[in-house]
Amino acid sequence: MPNYRRAREGNTYFFTLVTFQRQPILCLDGSRRLLREAIDAVRHDYPFEVVAWVLLPDHTHCIWRLPEGDTDYSRRWGLIKSAFTRGAKGWLSTPAACDSRRKHREGTVWQRRFWEHMIRDERDLAAHCDYIHYNPVKHGLVTTPKDWPYSTFHRAVCEGLYPPNWGAEPAEWWAVPTLHLLSA
Repeated sequence: MPNYRRAREGNTYFFTLVTFQRQPILCLDGSRRLLREAIDAVRHDYPFEVVAWVLLPDHTHCIWRLPEGDTDYSRRWGLIKSAFTRGAKGWLSTPAACDSRRKHREGTVWQRRFWEHMIRDERDLAAHCDYIHYNPVKHGLVTTPKDWPYSTFHRAVCEGLYPPNWGAEPAEWWAVPTLHLLSA
């Protein structure tokens, strides 16, 4: 069994979570509502700031900033995932659980693990924010980030961190490391 080691210093992290068997369920109206409720409930007891987020049909990417000295993002994700899974039980059709998933008390909504990366500096933060906001274009869901409704890109535009037409040129965000978030 692999020994997964999580980053435990710093307070800003990039995450990727994927649905079980890449089910395209996350952008459904009920799923978005349920996920928002789970996040809000967890943030009440275990605060964190959402720096950037994108919700795609079968996965999500986000950046959280935790309170100073707090690195317990695993607990937060566990609570969010379990609240979502419990809430979706009555209406979301998911594959049957295998013996291993039942043994570990796992549902069939999320993949078992999530991926995390500790943000090292402002340049790393800007690059990961760009990645998040361009991701719907990368996956062919839209032609420009402003066209994807399930993203913090719109909030970032309102805050002056991106121009509204950012990412309209295919190679634009890859070409030069952006520094527009350095002052944020």
